[in-house]
Amino acid sequence: MESDSQLVARAQNGDQHAFAELVRRHSALVFRLAVSILGQEFVPEAEDVAQEVFLKVHHAIKSFRGEAEFSSWIYRITFNQAVNLKARVRFRSPHADETVLNRAVTPEPGPDRQFETAQRDQTLAECIRTLPEVYQSALRLHYWLGAGVGEVAVLLGVPENTAKSYLHRARQLLHVMLKEKGYSCD
Repeated sequence: MESDSQLVARAQNGDQHAFAELVRRHSALVFRLAVSILGQEFVPEAEDVAQEVFLKVHHAIKSFRGEAEFSSWIYRITFNQAVNLKARVRFRSPHADETVLNRAVTPEPGPDRQFETAQRDQTLAECIRTLPEVYQSALRLHYWLGAGVGEVAVLLGVPENTAKSYLHRARQLLHVMLKEKGYSCD
């Protein structure tokens, strides 16, 4: 199996099959990173980001100098694309409204408990949105998409200890914010 650097060299010489293999190898992680930044309710936008990323990579592959890993380069492009899109649509409503999302949970708890849970979840989401982008992404990748710390590090293009630090700091900040809003985090 060829390495990414070998495929990049072939793609730089116009080999479309090599570029298609790079897309195949990295498309799932590019999409996951985009979802981690935009939020799970913006899957169609994350798909658009992934397509835009691969278009940018296709146009810029000849200028890729190999000073960093190809995966780091493409994930940095993804991160920037998703953050830019998020800034443009920051306060837009998700595709499904809250009633649809609440019904999708579980019908077992009573209405009071459902309301409390929805309120807590909404407060948590608001607190997460106030965190720095890298903390938001680290949390979403780890907790919503099930990525391990090593995978979070790769997707964010940072050392594993930095990814651990991002997760730790994000949890600390969320704990303080939720406590200030009257929620117990124990």
